Amino acid sequence: MTVFFDVETQNSFQEIGGHYPERLRISVVVTYNTADQAFHRYTEADTAALVTELQAADLVVGYNLYGFDYPVVGRYTDVDLTKLPTVDMLVEIEKRVGFRVGLDAVAGATLQISKSADGLQAVQWWREGRIEEIFKYCEQDVEVTRQLYEFGKNYRYVQFYDRQYRLRKVPLTW
Repeated sequence: MTVFFDVETQNSFQEIGGHYPERLRISVVVTYNTADQAFHRYTEADTAALVTELQAADLVVGYNLYGFDYPVVGRYTDVDLTKLPTVDMLVEIEKRVGFRVGLDAVAGATLQISKSADGLQAVQWWREGRIEEIFKYCEQDVEVTRQLYEFGKNYRYVQFYDRQYRLRKVPLTW
């Protein structure tokens, strides 16, 4: 069973004084689990159930898991999430091209789809109490992540446009 997941937070890096994801607080988390082919929704109060789902996975897939999602969730558990069988697509792409490429750039060039918002918009929605909108945005991010992973797995590449607007193909073996 593969679990795809993404975290949204209640606050931003600016508010916590720098890039310290372990200081951020969860607003919502969405997973997609291939065992039941369904999305699962979690809030900060449900973190134990989220960790249980992640631990049960044969593979956890996401985009920037090591740099963001795992440290954010890690503040709520003693489980070392970095020990889970993981494909962090950002890390895999960065290994091949030498720099970080955002999810939206890769999804746009590879799948011709884009994210519906961004993390800062989700923080604003949190402040406004618009939790359902955050869940929908996060769910869409997880679906984009799932489709990108499946494309890379099936075709053994993803792509993005570089700063000179050239299409760059990134060979992968995840």
